[in-house]
Amino acid sequence: MAPPARFCPSCGAPLPQPDACQQLGCGWIAYRDPKLAVVVLVRDDQQRLLTIRRNHEPAMFQWSWPSGFVDAGERVEDAAAREVREETGIDAQIEQLLGVWSTTSDPVVVIAYRASAAGGELRPGPEATAAAWTPLRRRPAPTFPHDQAILHAYLNTN
Repeated sequence: MAPPARFCPSCGAPLPQPDACQQLGCGWIAYRDPKLAVVVLVRDDQQRLLTIRRNHEPAMFQWSWPSGFVDAGERVEDAAAREVREETGIDAQIEQLLGVWSTTSDPVVVIAYRASAAGGELRPGPEATAAAWTPLRRRPAPTFPHDQAILHAYLNTN
């Protein structure tokens, strides 16, 4: 998370309190909005889940589900399908919201979806060293803090 502003970007005055300008007539306020991330559990016709081996931090070289940030102005479901396609070459049909997870003091809000494979050719994209269909019984260990809860939500939906 970026440090609070010390000077007003509108009028240049020193800020008496972080991210708010009290100068007469200025009134600038910074809103520290959360950053939305999507995670997608995509299954194929054999009930395997799509996984990638990450080639960047956090969790470099660990296996995880396709995920990434939502771009400004992008519909969340479209971001979910885009991330799957970019990271794996698979076209995902987004089917169901699994849930929304957040942690105090962490600006990232995680939105997880259940999806099915709807075409494409499996291949790792630029953010992955590998992409694979993984049987549920051989799924990788949880990579991120909310992975267990996301998997639980996936297993308890139709």
